[in-house]
Amino acid sequence: MKVGIIGCGRIAATMADTINHTEGFELYAVAARDAERAEAFKEKFGASVAYGSYPELVSDDAVELVYVATPHSLHKEHMLLCIEHNKPILCEKAFTVNEAEAAEVFEKAKEKGVYVGEAIWTRYMPVRKMINDIIASGRIGKVTSVTANLGYKISDKERIIDPALGGGALLDIGVYPLNFALMAREGLSITSMAGLCTKGESGVDLKNSMCLNFEDGSQAVLFSDATTISDRRGFIYGTEGTILVENVNNPSGLTIYGPGRTMEVVEEIAIVPQYNGYEYELIEAKKSIEAGLIEPPSMPHRESARVMRLMDGFRKAWGVKLGNE
Repeated sequence: MKVGIIGCGRIAATMADTINHTEGFELYAVAARDAERAEAFKEKFGASVAYGSYPELVSDDAVELVYVATPHSLHKEHMLLCIEHNKPILCEKAFTVNEAEAAEVFEKAKEKGVYVGEAIWTRYMPVRKMINDIIASGRIGKVTSVTANLGYKISDKERIIDPALGGGALLDIGVYPLNFALMAREGLSITSMAGLCTKGESGVDLKNSMCLNFEDGSQAVLFSDATTISDRRGFIYGTEGTILVENVNNPSGLTIYGPGRTMEVVEEIAIVPQYNGYEYELIEAKKSIEAGLIEPPSMPHRESARVMRLMDGFRKAWGVKLGNE
């Protein structure tokens, strides 16, 4: 499958490298608003074509999948451009700035029959099924609570501090603990939610905490922080034991603890070998497109919309406005 990348930043570089190391995919085209930058990216990663504008890339008949790697605030515009040209899409998280934008994209995709998938890699990784299988087996009993955190020292990055770019800790990194909790409590409705944030000078959230109550009585307590590095751990607590997930952003190992106060280790589970973890969203996109689907089974449109809706709710409570809101 010939892939075109819109945007030539850090995450685009990671995906370009992934494409080059994943069987069945070819890094065919790259595009940036600066032709020289696109050409440099092409030479570095071995793409066949470089374009100095996004419309040129999506007009290329050879492109079979477009990876959108631009700032959050531009995702809707660039996805609609792809859909207009009938190009299947894999769009980097956060999917859009808000749920209304996501709904517009999904409506157009449905009208045109174009595949659109959110590239939040943790939803596609095999470890997701591993965790869900442990929960379903009853090994840790009934799940009572989930905790997760993610912190990186990135508050100096323009994409974080600029509201016009869809900045803030929530959309950039808080989305991972949030998805972690939703996957651990898969299929359950949220009955209530509350949260707090600390804002930076530009008005975006630099630190935030989120609490979710689920219909079965379980609860999730989550936080993200763009000003410091955290341990990035996630815990799923049950009446008969606990699952520790090392690094909720890219799980590196699982530990199952027994029910006692001493937290005795029952089992340590290695993660399935992978290239870098991004390959799974590519593989699912290809399979889905070949099957005639317009959304990925691992991250259906309703779930992408749900995540955006939850983040909208938190930002509304905090008074944080992004993009053109």
